[in-house]
Amino acid sequence: MIGRTILRVVGPLAPCVVIVVAAWWLALEAFGISPLVGKRPPQVWEYLTSSQEHREAVFGALGITVRDAAIGFTSGMVAAMAVAVTFVLFRTVEQTFMPVAMLLRSVPLVVMTPLITLVFGRDLPGVAVIGGIVVFFPALVNIVFGLRSASPQATDLVLAYGGTRMTVLRKVAVPTAMPSVFASARISVPASIIGALIAEWLATGEGIGAEILRAIGGFRYDEVWADIVVVTTVSILAYAVVGVVESLVLARFSDRPGTGG
Repeated sequence: MIGRTILRVVGPLAPCVVIVVAAWWLALEAFGISPLVGKRPPQVWEYLTSSQEHREAVFGALGITVRDAAIGFTSGMVAAMAVAVTFVLFRTVEQTFMPVAMLLRSVPLVVMTPLITLVFGRDLPGVAVIGGIVVFFPALVNIVFGLRSASPQATDLVLAYGGTRMTVLRKVAVPTAMPSVFASARISVPASIIGALIAEWLATGEGIGAEILRAIGGFRYDEVWADIVVVTTVSILAYAVVGVVESLVLARFSDRPGTGG
């Protein structure tokens, strides 16, 4: 089952990757971009495979970026789920704070980053806030929608048997919201990497984001392209992993009695 799930999720990504690589190569050739600036796939491959020093530089920075993205993803998703549950349980809280959340969402993160850095510092707390903000708002909207999609009939049945609002939440709303939670996770995985890069560009000075800036300043364009390719590949793989986990978890939920399996 796991093998089929992986194949079903990852299979469609393979031709997409081939198309993207071909489009990258053809675009550089079509616009006449010099190989000194616009690196082709073979040049990036050669850069990564020809020197241990190159690999250590790229993958060392990548490890920091993955860590930063994981912190942002986790903090954003946990906060979104906690706030979504609060909104569903207490409608007045939602009516008060949801407009504020949507207003804050409209403020560009680049504008907020200096203030976040000033308040939380340039270390992991600042990274968690910057990455968490990128993840939080889209996830909040999706999860609230999912929790509110619970069947009225199932809700009434639980209440009729003496269940509380928390029982309804646990037995009905949360299982119903699982597709929305995973949809949020799929969106948030690439977003958390973007948040990590923004934090590295503007705050921490570490990771792939900072390495790209330093490489551009030093005219090391092969390193720039290698960094971009590697972080993009990781983003695609993380997206695929979430898709596999989603398929396995939702299949497990659908097999449980009372969940439509």
